[in-house]
Amino acid sequence: MMQTVIDYIIKQGGAITYSQYMNLVLYHPVLGYYAKNKQKIGKNGDFYTSSHVSNVFGKLFAKIFAELVENETVHPSFCEIGGGTGRFLSEMLDEWKRISPETYDNLNVITIEKSAYHRELQIDQAESHAITVIPSIDKLPGLYSGIIFSNELFDAFPVEVIENRDSILYEVYITFNQNNELVEKLMPLTSRKIIQYLEWAEIQLLEGQRYEIPLKMLEYMDKLNDCTERALIFTVDYGYTNREWQHPARLEGSMRGYYRHQMMNPLQHPFEMDITTHIHFDALEKRAEEYGWSLLESERQDEFLLKAGILSFLKYNDEVNPFGAIAKQNRAIRSLIMPEGISSFFHVYVHEKGSKCSEKNKI
Repeated sequence: MMQTVIDYIIKQGGAITYSQYMNLVLYHPVLGYYAKNKQKIGKNGDFYTSSHVSNVFGKLFAKIFAELVENETVHPSFCEIGGGTGRFLSEMLDEWKRISPETYDNLNVITIEKSAYHRELQIDQAESHAITVIPSIDKLPGLYSGIIFSNELFDAFPVEVIENRDSILYEVYITFNQNNELVEKLMPLTSRKIIQYLEWAEIQLLEGQRYEIPLKMLEYMDKLNDCTERALIFTVDYGYTNREWQHPARLEGSMRGYYRHQMMNPLQHPFEMDITTHIHFDALEKRAEEYGWSLLESERQDEFLLKAGILSFLKYNDEVNPFGAIAKQNRAIRSLIMPEGISSFFHVYVHEKGSKCSEKNKI
């Protein structure tokens, strides 16, 4: 595996950017981490997502989505981007069918998933539902109208990495040493795209600060805007505002590798582990505003879930067995809303493009 990266570095002239490295080890169509036929999420994987904590996560969003369609706030179409194993989609559709069979019967469901392995998993998970699975947003049939949902999509996008040393901006490249180990190499920043991003986002790096540049995220948002006509766009992810990026604890950036639930240097275990970064919330909001999207909701995930009614899923438990189904569900709900639980790191954004939601005030 390491030799594949080294060969690629040699082919590119001796050094590659972090985005090139991430694109190679995460998204290579055969060797890439997300393309491999291996479990990545859950106890036997490398990380957890909110939908794997409890099926209540999917049920709660089903309630939100079904009400939007029932009220004719949005077209009866649902599209998930980067759904991974398909667990959220399956559990959400199961609940939607149960609580609103009439809207469910008229529902058009699309899932966009780059990984062929995960596309197969999604088909298997949602085998009792009629879904259309496509490999990229470019394959959407015409201009899309409806609900768009993503959970932990942008945090896995390739990023560029820069660093401020002695008031000079450098881009961080990856090369290899005499022992064929991957190492970093700083080179003076010359990328016009990165410089333009810093000006656009009004970013001033502190001395010694390392910073990830989300050019791919913005490019994908461009595609999303071009492919949609009228939509409610739900984005769930973890990240920081520009102000939060200035906190001393974040001066080394946010890029991390996760291998069997252990945090790793991102240059370790190429092709074998997840690599993630916190997304830039201010950049997300600014680009959405430039498109003319209206911001309907912007809340921390635990606050969003409480407002949406997650406590209604708590059940009285008189079982002696602490590992019974009711006890497990109640514990999962608590973990989703506890101040230091998984939701405290996530944010939920709801944007509308050309829909009637802001007029009807339905979110």
